[in-house]
Amino acid sequence: MSYSSHQCQSAYKKNVQVPMCPLCNKPVPIPRGQEPDFTVGQHIDNDCRFTEGRKVFTNRCTVTKCRGKEAVPLVCSECRQNHCFKHRHPLDHGCTGSAKSVQRKVTDVKNIFGTSGIIKKAFTASAIQGNMSEDEALAKALAESERMTNENTTSPQARCSVA
Repeated sequence: MSYSSHQCQSAYKKNVQVPMCPLCNKPVPIPRGQEPDFTVGQHIDNDCRFTEGRKVFTNRCTVTKCRGKEAVPLVCSECRQNHCFKHRHPLDHGCTGSAKSVQRKVTDVKNIFGTSGIIKKAFTASAIQGNMSEDEALAKALAESERMTNENTTSPQARCSVA
């Protein structure tokens, strides 16, 4: 005989099952001696994280008078604005970003070379070589290259995985 079959008023006190929230489908812990309906109701009123219908098409097109919305963002690489599939190409949305992208590239080049066109100190030979002359640096590079070649060719059997 079960508690629910004999219709006892305090049958819920012996029921130790954890009810699930019908909205968020998460378990709702119930203190002993309390009705599950009351606790689930409190959970729905206060703690439930159920959102009623999340919006899927949230990426709006930035073209004037276009109401296009997409599920995925389509950001133009030149003007960095979001567009719909219809306006995704720079010619379709009258992109003015090409002038901005050219200006950005010019700024990047100026940052590397400086305003006078001379390469900054980070890329000079003395910054890379240190106090060595060009001949010493060349000799060192050749010696290192020869050493690496000798390591690779002296023992081909050591590298072979097929025996």
